[in-house]
Amino acid sequence: MKLSVKEKVGYSLGDTASHFVWDMVNFWLIFYYTEVLHIDTFWAVTIPILGTIMDAVMDPIVGIWADRTDSKWGKFRPYLLWGAIPFAVSAFLAFFGPNLTGNALVAYVLPTFILLRIIYAVVNIPYSSLGAVMTNDSNERAGLNSYRFVAANVGQLIVSGFALYVVYYLGAHAVNLDYSIMSDDAARSSYADQELVASAYKYGFRYLVGIMGIISIVLFFITFRTTKERVAPAARQDSNLLRDFKYLFMNRPWIVLTLVGIVSFIMFAIQNISITYYFKYFMEAESKCQLFNVLGTVALIIAIPFTKPLVVRFGGKNLYIVCSLLSGLFFCLLYFAGTNYVLINVFNCLAKISYAPAISLLWTMLADAADYGDWKFNRRTTGLCLSAAVFAQKIGWSIGAALFGFFLSTVGYDPEANLTVEAVRSNAEIMNCIHILFGIVPGVLYASCAILLAFYNLDKPTLARMKEELEAARAEEVK
Repeated sequence: MKLSVKEKVGYSLGDTASHFVWDMVNFWLIFYYTEVLHIDTFWAVTIPILGTIMDAVMDPIVGIWADRTDSKWGKFRPYLLWGAIPFAVSAFLAFFGPNLTGNALVAYVLPTFILLRIIYAVVNIPYSSLGAVMTNDSNERAGLNSYRFVAANVGQLIVSGFALYVVYYLGAHAVNLDYSIMSDDAARSSYADQELVASAYKYGFRYLVGIMGIISIVLFFITFRTTKERVAPAARQDSNLLRDFKYLFMNRPWIVLTLVGIVSFIMFAIQNISITYYFKYFMEAESKCQLFNVLGTVALIIAIPFTKPLVVRFGGKNLYIVCSLLSGLFFCLLYFAGTNYVLINVFNCLAKISYAPAISLLWTMLADAADYGDWKFNRRTTGLCLSAAVFAQKIGWSIGAALFGFFLSTVGYDPEANLTVEAVRSNAEIMNCIHILFGIVPGVLYASCAILLAFYNLDKPTLARMKEELEAARAEEVK
């Protein structure tokens, strides 16, 4: 089933909207909690973990629910229509930054973040599942996911590369502070009225997320209007939930990809969170992380469109293994680049180019795993298959965030103690910890995914046979 460019673009815009929230959480949330709201490290790490666990618990529930949804719009598209506005509102509340302190602030931040993660799951799981039922062609899915992750990385580019600049600009104007003070690292750190700087940060994050929320509503509506569900479960399939889970855990490709997702998201969490800390303390230039993020994301966007031709030529499994090994090597080299800003950006771009195909491949291969369940066990559970994998990925992110906070607190980092930048930089243990978390740890973790992928059993001939036999079975049911 071939998809039009219009449908691919329309579908992809939903992931731009999703990444407005996903990347605000991944890149900025712990920084926002510790450096802007001055929440204790324990709560600054625990709140995201609790929210992510709640999100992860919701994933299979939403997947099961969506698999059993029957509407004139299909199984998955209705969630985009009705979930878009709550998605935007919950994001705004999570980054509202009220003028509270201590336990009162925690009492506000905890439930609003959990609400955000629940609504994110209700929208994002059906969105991710939608791509698996728009076509049954594995190569066409690879192309669709290439569009999706180019658009996703446009969202990431906006959030990781420009968020602070927007925060500085909107925040400075909100509190009548000269923008040149907020945008300059030295001037901002040494400004006499640090309370005013803190207020500028709060207003800046609040307005930024509000604007992105409005844009996300429009993007989800476009995705809803331009897509169509085509691959339906077999007519012979019942709705026995226990049987769904039984065959899911007999699905070898799904198990392998789920383990890969866990390890990958531990890596993503540790590296994404460490970036701002690395540039603020190790590089002594917080704002330089913006260019670092921009260049890395541009490298991703440039490389992702090569995914489909590479998959056609080498197969998904082989390509993924090579991506994992190469990107792991380049991430490790970030450690040895030290404070050399040019080398840091070169190695980061090479790492992002290397793993770019793997980003869209993971979702293509998960859709193939859903087909495998249909083919091997006569049981198609698209929503459950993808949501359970996302559940595992979010558990991985929680583990990564917990490890980051644990390592930092172990070496003496404590934002509530009002440590100055100079005090942190003079602590060799903290600095060495941030350095290792930025490069070595993510590199080793991502390279290790190649070992797991050796057990993935859907090669090109198997995929071709699977597609042919599934199409024949569906044609027979129509007769």
